[in-house]
Amino acid sequence: MAENAETKKVSAWRVLGMALGNRKTGFMLLFGFASGLPFALFLGTLFAWLTEAEVDLETMGIFSLIGLAYAFQFLWSPLIDKVDIPVLRRLGRRKQWIVPMQLLLGAILVTMSLLEPRTQLGMFSLLAGIGALASATQDIAINAWRIDVADEVATIDILSTVYQMGFRLSSLVGGALGLIIAARIGWPETYMLMGGMLLAVGFVGLWAPNAAGAAELSQGDEQVRALRKAGELNPQIRNRALALVGLLWAGAIGVVLTFMVMSMTYAPEDRPNPTEFTVNIGPWIIVATIILPALIAGWLASQKKQGRHLLADDAPAVSGGSYALDHLYRALVLPLVEFVGRMGWSLVLILAVVLTYRICDAIWGTFAYPFYLGELQYTNDDVAFASKFFGVGAIIAGLALGGLLLTTIGRMATLLIGGILAALTNLLYADMAVGGHNMAAFSEAIGFTYLISQVPGIGDADLAKLTITIAFENLAIGIAGAAYVAWLSSIVSKKFSAVQYALLSSLTLLVGTLGRGALGEMIENQGYFDVFILTTWIGLAAAVLVCMEWYRERRSRNAGIVAPEAGEGKAVPAE
Repeated sequence: MAENAETKKVSAWRVLGMALGNRKTGFMLLFGFASGLPFALFLGTLFAWLTEAEVDLETMGIFSLIGLAYAFQFLWSPLIDKVDIPVLRRLGRRKQWIVPMQLLLGAILVTMSLLEPRTQLGMFSLLAGIGALASATQDIAINAWRIDVADEVATIDILSTVYQMGFRLSSLVGGALGLIIAARIGWPETYMLMGGMLLAVGFVGLWAPNAAGAAELSQGDEQVRALRKAGELNPQIRNRALALVGLLWAGAIGVVLTFMVMSMTYAPEDRPNPTEFTVNIGPWIIVATIILPALIAGWLASQKKQGRHLLADDAPAVSGGSYALDHLYRALVLPLVEFVGRMGWSLVLILAVVLTYRICDAIWGTFAYPFYLGELQYTNDDVAFASKFFGVGAIIAGLALGGLLLTTIGRMATLLIGGILAALTNLLYADMAVGGHNMAAFSEAIGFTYLISQVPGIGDADLAKLTITIAFENLAIGIAGAAYVAWLSSIVSKKFSAVQYALLSSLTLLVGTLGRGALGEMIENQGYFDVFILTTWIGLAAAVLVCMEWYRERRSRNAGIVAPEAGEGKAVPAE
């Protein structure tokens, strides 16, 4: 038995070594960096530049609109998944979107570096908005590329972990390091440097590998023709479903566009509030574009399973309007029909895991700085050191450990461990909320307090207990994040990877928008300690759901019910 265990251990290490030495893994790190850098530059560092340029806060509020591009990127994911760009299609199904977006982002950052924000604010804000759209678009394509290219060597687990490492590194480069560089060479030069980085990534990305076989082939015409084969749903039934889903999506897109036009054209006092829009309207957009279409897709899948409304013979080929409707059905409805039909009632459990597993992260980010700076009375320098420098290092270490666990013990076991650790770290913050005596004693006992006290200017026992608390939390977040993205990537189909992944990952928006208001009110009424105890229980409940999902996956595998193209590597068992 010991020999078998040792053989399995060596095998896992060998798999990990092969994966990290794979060409796909190297490009995944590069793409992860390219994905995170614009996010940091447009939604964080940019506001520091605008502040230094003495742009007023009311005007800066408009720039927060560019965050909507990331929040609602799933709205145009069907376009990325199904539309081929003339000429650029030769680059590959996903690279036709990734490479041009990276080159566009590089050009935008370089152009912004040549502008003066205060006197050329109109062009500056337009470029920032286009950049955010391009960044969100490349994120959709990069997530799909990761799922498509996964194989026995470069498994989806390793690729997901490496992607997040690249993303976190770019957040450090575009955030804290960007501030340091700007203080020495200036903001225009800093953004020109960052733009040059993205131009270089876009150029190197031309040589990134494409998915092999069916995942890389343009499947549009094949899927459309299959819709009219015997045994498929009657076109009239499909068109009715398409009309309902299309109406819901059109309404959601119309609401977002109306909000953006009002924000950019109305007088400052008449502009809608971006935060209120996200909190009040965001969940309804999710309902209109995900929840209701999923119910419609479930009904279609059930009709097909029961043999109702099916074509008895092949329908004649069509062109013109009917052909366009078939393509629109393939883009908007078919990804959901495939997913709901494949998962069945298991979808309820999957959505429960999606909605609860990262709930603490989705909600907590808004209240982190008020807790550190307001409740605990730390300084900006203290928080920058503990959170931005030491904290990012802890997240990267957690991701590395998560990748190792994924390879050695499997995806679901790592997902469970990450979930439990992430939940329990809330207890560390609960201790901090009542003085942090336990964290201070632990830090002193292991010599961490002495280590932090050597930091010039700010190092002391108080900083040590904050730093070690954030370090443990970020380590857990890294492990949980690596497992979660790998799991989420593994349950979508390669045929519809862009749409299905974008839709599932966007549900964190629903959690964040619904939860922040309630959590903020609870903090006001009961204080931070009770909130951290509550989030601990929520995290542990998510861990229970993970156990149920683990059991479901094992039963499905034992019964031979396996998603044929769900993006899962074959080299490492799932549990």
